[in-house]
Amino acid sequence: MNIDGKCHCGEITFRAEVNPDHVIVCHCSDCQALSGSPYRTVVPAVEGTFQIEKGNPKIYVKTIEDGVQRAQAFCPECGSPIYSAPVGEAAMQFIGIRVGLIKQKDQLKPNKQIWCRSSIGWVQDLSDVPRSETE
Repeated sequence: MNIDGKCHCGEITFRAEVNPDHVIVCHCSDCQALSGSPYRTVVPAVEGTFQIEKGNPKIYVKTIEDGVQRAQAFCPECGSPIYSAPVGEAAMQFIGIRVGLIKQKDQLKPNKQIWCRSSIGWVQDLSDVPRSETE
């Protein structure tokens, strides 16, 4: 599936090919802190297909629990997280694109959750929380 997206302010735009069957929800504490949310939804780009079309993301390198370094790319203007990727020789093998920025996000339903030991308890069931279509 071909996707395209942009950061909140539009400074960075991108394209990629993804497999909609590989959408992941990550509950790790790093994803919580880096997204400001209880979890992050990611879809990997098919290797070699991710392209930044406009702008230059800022890169922050984070060392994760197993000692591996991951580059966290975000817009230097609005702060939107764009993707994460390995550092060094494996840099383009797994680019995890942030689903919230993708125009076709409604077609990217998660099919796997990882790092559930860090999951916030109330995340799994929000059905009793009052809803509003607008603020």
